[in-house]
Amino acid sequence: MSNNIEIIKKLRDETGAGILEIKNMLEEQGDDYDKTREALLKKAAAKAAKKSDRVAEDGLVYSYIHNSGKVGSLVLLSCETDFVAKTDDFQKLCKDVAMQVCTEDYEGVEKLLESEYIRDPSKKISDLLNEAVAKVGEKIEIRKFTKFSVGE
Repeated sequence: MSNNIEIIKKLRDETGAGILEIKNMLEEQGDDYDKTREALLKKAAAKAAKKSDRVAEDGLVYSYIHNSGKVGSLVLLSCETDFVAKTDDFQKLCKDVAMQVCTEDYEGVEKLLESEYIRDPSKKISDLLNEAVAKVGEKIEIRKFTKFSVGE
C-alpha cells in the first residue's frame, strides 16, 4: 500500500490530477504506472481543450538568463486571472518555457509547443501547458517570446 501511495503522489505532481481520480485511473489501468500517466495526461488535454474558448487577459512577462550570462529570453504567458498568474505552478511554467526558448531558435509559438521538453523528452511543451491548465483550472497561452544571445 505504501508503494501505491508513492505512485499516487508522483502522478499527482506530474499531472495535477486529483487523488481520487488517480486512484480510479490506476485501478482502471491495472496499476500500470505508464498507462495511468498517459491516460491522465490525455484527460488533462481534454480539460484544456474545453477551456480553449475562454479569454486569457492576465498573465506574466517572465525573464530568464542562463547562468552563463550569454543567452536569455523573455516570454509572455497569459492566463485568465491575476490570482493564477501569482501561483507557483504558473510561475514554474513560465520559467520552464523561458528556459526552453533559450535552447534553440523557434519560429513561432506553434513550433515551440511541438518541441520536446528539455527536462523530459517524453513530453512536449504543449503537454506542460495542458498539465498546468488541468492544475490551475484556467486557460493558459504562450503569447510571445524572444531569445537573446551574445554574438547574434
